[in-house]
Amino acid sequence: MVSKKSRKLVRENKHRRMRNRFAGTPERPRLAVFRSNHHMYAQIIDDTVGNTLVAASTVEKDVKAQLQKTNDVEAAAYLGTVIAKRALEKGITEVVYDRGGFIYQGKVAALAEAAREAGLTF
Repeated sequence: MVSKKSRKLVRENKHRRMRNRFAGTPERPRLAVFRSNHHMYAQIIDDTVGNTLVAASTVEKDVKAQLQKTNDVEAAAYLGTVIAKRALEKGITEVVYDRGGFIYQGKVAALAEAAREAGLTF
């Protein structure tokens, strides 16, 4: 009988393989993205010391107030602009994009494109 792995396990394994290839440095930190069924989260992380430099999510009151829904493409695009603005305020212009094992389409791609348009380079 063929057993099928859950989507969560497949995504976590994919993310682990991706994390072996790149890591965030102080000069070029990692923009990590996580999406759940209800919200999206983005963090800019310096992996050398393990610190989160900038974070944003659709759970925050000021972000949630600007959105009708917190789990659609428009919410992801808005979150991308928010994380980029916060990063630029801290002096971060270049990042490594970590899609967290998710497929680069829909919400994950919208967040990346919005962050690029707002001034981040990756």
